[in-house]
Amino acid sequence: MVTQKYCLALDLIEDPTLMAEYKKYHEKIWPEITKSITGSGIENLDIYCVGNRMFMIIEANETFTFERKGEMDANNPKVQEWEELMWKYQKALPWAKEGEKWMMMDKIFDLHKNG
Repeated sequence: MVTQKYCLALDLIEDPTLMAEYKKYHEKIWPEITKSITGSGIENLDIYCVGNRMFMIIEANETFTFERKGEMDANNPKVQEWEELMWKYQKALPWAKEGEKWMMMDKIFDLHKNG
C-alpha cells in the first residue's frame, strides 16, 4: 500500500544525442535496477522530462526510506554500475551540493488542502 510520495528533480546534459541515449536506456532498464527499486519499498516510480529538466515521482510503502535505499544501492555493484553510466548523461542542478544528484522538491500546492 502506497503511503509516501516524493518528487525529485535533476537535469540532463544539454546535448541532443546524449539526451536521446539516456531516454533509450529508460525504455527498458536493467532487471537488477528494477529489482533494487521494488526491493526498497518503492511501488511506483515515474520520470518525466521537459527540455533537459527531469522530474521523478516516487510512490512508496511504509518500509521505504532514502537511508535504507542508499545503503542498499551502495552495496549493490550493478546499481553502482548503472549510476556511473547514468551520470554520463546527468548534471547536477545549479544549487546542488557536491555529489548531490536527484534533489527533493518541496510541495507548494495541494488541491485538496489549498483549493
